[in-house]
Amino acid sequence: MPKVKTHSGAKKRMKLTGKNKVKSFQANSSHLFRNKSKKAKGRHDASVVVDPTEEKRMKRLLGVG
Repeated sequence: MPKVKTHSGAKKRMKLTGKNKVKSFQANSSHLFRNKSKKAKGRHDASVVVDPTEEKRMKRLLGVG
């Protein structure tokens, strides 16, 4: 069976943690900041672990499992 290629857009936006979970950046954190409160902007600073319902799909894009 051939190797599975990694989706080049996905590899720029996500990575695997040590326990094989998918970590990605949050949406709504790149522009239109004047409309967002300081609290809302701060909440989007950190990267987050992808929801378990999406994890299988994201791992397939990354070429894992």
